[in-house]
Amino acid sequence: MLAELCNGQSVDKVRYLIDHAGHTWEVDIFSGNNQGLVVAEVELNSEDESVVLPDWIREEVTGDPRYYNSSLISHPYSNW
Repeated sequence: MLAELCNGQSVDKVRYLIDHAGHTWEVDIFSGNNQGLVVAEVELNSEDESVVLPDWIREEVTGDPRYYNSSLISHPYSNW
């Protein structure tokens, strides 16, 4: 069923879990057509929860549809 939704296409990535300042970050390193893209996210208990950003965080991309996996299939990072 999932393959049908993706039309046979997929996003290739490896996910790493990294603990930093009391939070676990999910860091996705992409390959294939999205080679060079690295995205990190952290789950918070609430919107106002404070979080110490690691020094390797560059910019906030929350809400930017270019970074959604569904967008990366049809508009890969290599074409930006």
